[in-house]
Amino acid sequence: MMRVAVAGDIPAMQRIRASVRENRLVSRTISDEEVRAAITQPGRGWVIETDGSIVAFGIANHQSRRVWALFVHPDHEARGHGRCILDAMVAWLFAQSDRPIWLSTDPGTRAQRFYEAAGWQATGTTKNGELRYERSSP
Repeated sequence: MMRVAVAGDIPAMQRIRASVRENRLVSRTISDEEVRAAITQPGRGWVIETDGSIVAFGIANHQSRRVWALFVHPDHEARGHGRCILDAMVAWLFAQSDRPIWLSTDPGTRAQRFYEAAGWQATGTTKNGELRYERSSP
C-alpha cells in the first residue's frame, strides 16, 4: 500500500536509505530533521508498506521541481515499488506546475537505467558529477 509519508516514518526511511546496494548518498549524512523538512512543504514524501513494514520511499520538492530521493529496500526490489512511487512523485509535481522536473543520479548505476527506461532525458551533469535528467509535463 502506498501512502503519503509522515514524520513517524523517518526511522524506517533512514534504514532503507542505508540498506540499498548502490547507496551513493552514504557519504552524506542526512539528518532526520532534513528528511522531516523534505516531506513537508515545499516537499512531499511517499512510502510503500508491505505487511506493516515500510519497504520503499520517495521524496519530491515542488519549489525546486526535483525528485530528491527514491529508495527501495533490497529485499523488495523488482516488484514495481520504485516505479509506483516515481509515478506518484511525477504526478504530484506536475499537479503543482507544468514546468519541467528534474533529478540526478550517479552514472553507471541501476538507477540510471531505471530513470532512462521511465522516459527521463539526460541533460548533462551536475557540478558533483552526477547525471542530470529532466522530464516535461505529459
